[in-house]
Amino acid sequence: MKKMLRVLLVLVILGALAGGAYWGYQRYAGGKTTVRYNTEPVVRADIASTISATGTVEPEELVNVGAQVTGKIVSFGTDADGKSVDYGSRVKAGAVLANIDDATYDAEVRSAKAAKQQAEASILSAQASIKQSRAKLKLAESNWKRAQQLFPQKAMAESEYDDAQSEYFAAVAAVLVAEASLAQANAQLATAEASLDKAQRNLDYCVISSPVDGVIIDRRVSIGQTVVSSMSASSIFLIAKDLKRMQVWVSVNEADIGSIKQGMPVTFTVDAFPDRTFQGEVYKIRLNATMSQNVVTYVVEVSTDNSDGVLLPYLTANVKFIKDSRKQALTVPNAALRYLPEASQIRPEYQAALAEAAELRGTGERIVWVRDNDELRPEKITVGLNDGIVTEVASGNLAEGMEIVTGSTVISAEEPGASSADAGSPFLPKPPHRDNKKK
Repeated sequence: MKKMLRVLLVLVILGALAGGAYWGYQRYAGGKTTVRYNTEPVVRADIASTISATGTVEPEELVNVGAQVTGKIVSFGTDADGKSVDYGSRVKAGAVLANIDDATYDAEVRSAKAAKQQAEASILSAQASIKQSRAKLKLAESNWKRAQQLFPQKAMAESEYDDAQSEYFAAVAAVLVAEASLAQANAQLATAEASLDKAQRNLDYCVISSPVDGVIIDRRVSIGQTVVSSMSASSIFLIAKDLKRMQVWVSVNEADIGSIKQGMPVTFTVDAFPDRTFQGEVYKIRLNATMSQNVVTYVVEVSTDNSDGVLLPYLTANVKFIKDSRKQALTVPNAALRYLPEASQIRPEYQAALAEAAELRGTGERIVWVRDNDELRPEKITVGLNDGIVTEVASGNLAEGMEIVTGSTVISAEEPGASSADAGSPFLPKPPHRDNKKK
C-alpha cells in the first residue's frame, strides 16, 4: 500500500514538472506560437432579467356596432368634425352612424297603428253592448219579479210566467257575453299595442347610432349594401372607446407563465417606432390557454399609456417582462463565463482552477480569467442576474475596469516576419510556403 502511494506521489510530481516545463517552453523558449486574447472590461451597467414574447397592440375597449334589422344602407351619418362617417372618424354617443331603408318598417308601423285603432273600436262596441245588455237585464229582472208575485195568485198564465223567467235568464247570459266581448277587445288592444311597439322599435333600428364616444376603427359596409340580420346582429362598425389607453395581448409560453405576475413591469417596442421603448404593466392573465403544434400558450394583457396617440391598433409588439433588475451593477460579458483557456496558456499553480472552472459551469459560482501582464489568472465570482448579454457579479474580487478574457486565438509564428494581422483568424486561408533560400 505504501509502495503504491509512493508511485502515485512520484507520478503527480512528474506530471507537475512536465506541465511546468511545457508551459515554460511554450512561454519562453518555444517561440512557435503566440496567443492573442480577446478581452472586455468589467463595467457597471443597468441589467434586467426578462422574459421575451410577442404580442399585438389592441384598444383597451372595443364596441362592435351591428344592425338588428335587415335592409339596405341608404346613407351614413356625420362625425364630430362634420364629415361623413368613415375610418378613423371621431364620434359622440348618440350620433347617427348610418341609416337603413325604412319603407317596409314604416308600413308595418302604420299597419300596427290601424290594428290598435280597430281594437280600441272593439272595446267601445263591447262597452256599449254591456250597457245595452244590462238595461235589458234590468227590465227582464223586473218582469220576472212581477211574474213571481202574480203567478201564485192565478193572475198570470203559466206561459207568461215561463216567458218572464226565460227572458230574465237570457238577459243575464247576454250581460256575460258582452263582458266577455269587452275582455276579448282588451286582449286585442294589448296585442295591437305590442305589435305597434315591435314595429316602432324595428323602425327605430333603421337609424344606427353610436353607443359610446370613440373612434371608428373599422367600417364594414358601404352605401347600397344590404345587411342581413338573422341569429345575430350584423357587424357594421367597430369603435374604439378610448385610444389613450391601449393593451398588448401577449402570447406567453407555458414554461414562462409561472413567472408572470399581475402588476409586473413590462417594456416593449414596435416596428413602426424601433427607436422608442414603451412602458406598461401586466393587467390580466387569461386562463383559457390555446395549443398550437403541441405548444401551450396563455394570453397576457399588458396595459400601457397612449396619451400621445403614437400606438396604433394591431401593431406587432416585441415584449419583455421584467422579472428583476439592478441599477449600475458590476457586470461581465457572458462570453467570459464560457471561456476556458488551454492548460498550456496558464501557470502550473492555476491548473486546479481550470478543472474547477469546468465543474462550476451551470452553477451560481463561476471562474473568469483576468488578463494581467500577458498572463491569465483566475477569479472566482458569484453570478446574479443575466440579461443574455452580460451577467451581474454578485460577489467576488473583480473591480471595474479589469480586463476579462472572452476568447483567444493561437497565432502561428513560424514564418519570419509574420505579423499578427497575417494570422488574425485561424479560419482564413494561409498563403503557400515560400522558400527564400538561394538554390
